[in-house]
Amino acid sequence: MNKLYINGEWTEAHDGQTMELINPATEELLATLPSAGPKDTHVAIEAAGQAFHSWSRTTAYVRAAILKKAADHIRENLPNLAEDMVLESGKPLAEAKGEWTVAANLFEWYAEEAKRAYGRVIPTNRPDKRSSVIWQPMGVIGVITAWNFPAYNPARAWAAALAAGCTVVAKPAETTPLSAFHMVNALIQAGLPKGVINLVIGDPAAIGDAMLDNPILKKISFTGSTRVGKLLMDGASRTHTKLSLELGGNAPVLIFGDVDVEAIAKAAAIARFRNNGQVCIAPQRFYVEKSIYQRFAERLTYYVSQLKIGSGFDEGVNVGPLITERQRDSVVALLERARSQQAQILTGGDIPPALTKGYFLQPAVVAGLDQSSVLARNEIFGPVLPLFSFDGLDDALAKANDTEYGLAAYVFTNHLPTAIRAAEGLEFGIIGINEWAPHGTEAPFGGWKHSGQGHESGSEGLYEYMEKKLISIGGLAG
Repeated sequence: MNKLYINGEWTEAHDGQTMELINPATEELLATLPSAGPKDTHVAIEAAGQAFHSWSRTTAYVRAAILKKAADHIRENLPNLAEDMVLESGKPLAEAKGEWTVAANLFEWYAEEAKRAYGRVIPTNRPDKRSSVIWQPMGVIGVITAWNFPAYNPARAWAAALAAGCTVVAKPAETTPLSAFHMVNALIQAGLPKGVINLVIGDPAAIGDAMLDNPILKKISFTGSTRVGKLLMDGASRTHTKLSLELGGNAPVLIFGDVDVEAIAKAAAIARFRNNGQVCIAPQRFYVEKSIYQRFAERLTYYVSQLKIGSGFDEGVNVGPLITERQRDSVVALLERARSQQAQILTGGDIPPALTKGYFLQPAVVAGLDQSSVLARNEIFGPVLPLFSFDGLDDALAKANDTEYGLAAYVFTNHLPTAIRAAEGLEFGIIGINEWAPHGTEAPFGGWKHSGQGHESGSEGLYEYMEKKLISIGGLAG
């Protein structure tokens, strides 16, 4: 099963190229896998194009039945799927089980939402004319997803596109392909016709260029870095390829002086380091009102120092390894630059001496920062929690909005007017008020500014893969 999946067949790469899959917790070889190139990608797109003719004409009820069976398959096999996710990503087993549960929920939710892609009738200003609007599937969709959530990221795009009546050529992250293999298998077991889903893994740039060059492919849904998102925007002009982009984040957290400091500090230590901080909507820049800053820093430092680091299979582990050595080194480099700017490391920031294998880094809390800090300007994507202070709502909003990113932001206060003014003043697409998980299967997920374009999840996610058509009928007099 751990091969490319093209036109209903598991297959090797056309040119015989392979790639190695490494366990980030042990640095051991997990598997040698085929590495797709442009030829494989074009064959997959052509297969998807052929399959689109029949798949797009199935009813929403037929598509829904298949997606629901795929969700059931995931739930029935969840323990095995979660174990493979831990092996490829390093995240704790409990997080892996939770992610697969959400992936199943996405398939089931879009199975139902497909039946509600309603059009509308428009009253006209002429008695001999009738106008209506309908939605139709867009065509072949390329889905390129990131490694940080190897089931959730693909599921929210695949499920919506398939529910809409589109066919898919999927390119999961080369560092975490096992989850995508399992998801394809779930769809196969559910009875998905051949060619409707195709999967290629390999060099991201080569596969992305092949997608952009092929006019059969109508849209690319991309989850990843802002840098790559901009490259896709440049390349999309070649064949007028549409784009949905879920890009980077640098989420501010505004903590006002009226909160329960102990409770928020304890919760923040967990929320910030979920998936080792490798989350696009992760709370990152913590702005704390000056009146409680010192106490919050002390209690937060305590709770972060108690987090357990290790293999995702070990009992009670909160923080696993980073995904690659390169990723760990980039986080270490950010910390070193912060130190050179006179930042104070309150806890963590070192490679654990007991974990000589794997890409581990002790969760860090960093203070003594201002808006010029490297930890304020960059998406960290790792286990570092930077602390800043503010004096009043206006100061908090100015500092929070001082970024090119605009994905998620968080506010903690017991004062309703402050919560409302902060939510309305923050320049971000997702706002969490007194909660750390503002997203949901049924709610739109998308960012402002350099954090992307388009939306996933919710009904908005379905319409991202459909085209709107006006039908106007004249000559009805008499």
